[in-house]
Amino acid sequence: MNLPPRQQQILELVRERGYVSIEEMAQLFVVTPQTIRRDINQLAEADLLRRYHGGAAYDSSVENTAYAMRADQMRDEKRRIGEAIAAQIPDHASIFINIGTTTESIARALLNHNHLKIITNNLHVASILSAKDDFEVLIAGGNVRRDGGIVGQASVDFINQFKFDFALVGISGIDSDGSLLDFDYQEVRVSQAIIANARQTILAADSSKFGRNAMVRLGPISLIDCLVTDQPPVPELAQLLAQYKIRLEVV
Repeated sequence: MNLPPRQQQILELVRERGYVSIEEMAQLFVVTPQTIRRDINQLAEADLLRRYHGGAAYDSSVENTAYAMRADQMRDEKRRIGEAIAAQIPDHASIFINIGTTTESIARALLNHNHLKIITNNLHVASILSAKDDFEVLIAGGNVRRDGGIVGQASVDFINQFKFDFALVGISGIDSDGSLLDFDYQEVRVSQAIIANARQTILAADSSKFGRNAMVRLGPISLIDCLVTDQPPVPELAQLLAQYKIRLEVV
């Protein structure tokens, strides 16, 4: 496919870095943000990259975007999602929080709560929540990834010792058929154990996760009790939520 020179350079840059903001690209190519948005829209329509609020990303079905870039994507949306989920959690609850930048936003929003018991396989979440003297924070054992996630059979065995009130989980992608998708098989095993040992599961997923490809299937969307997101899902997914009586909260 023959692309205009600037669009070709944008594509190469996004593929190299995983995610680039519109503001940075506008400065780099010395054009207006509106011009970059038009370029991104055309590249997204050709399925060459994915358009996000405030930037563009190159999605692989076998490898996730780097942690620092994920943390910068959809920042405001993740904050709103985190606050909405925290509002559903009562004081004195026991909760599990898994790996992800969206679940880290939930952790920050939970700091106004009292006397929570938290189990996590996310070092960033543990660091955020351990600041509260009245919180009890337990970390699952296992292999530590570069993004601060902890995975492996030891994590699964640890989680299976508990039954908690809430599982607050993130996900890398949600297919239109309702499949919950992720990149790391070991991470999926841990998330399956988390959901199996929770009385209620709340899924935190910003709208960039709708239709995003990842090759490992965690399970069907019927596993969750509530989806909190920033945009209404596509009709096929909305129909599944209604079919399985899954509560939808758009913030």
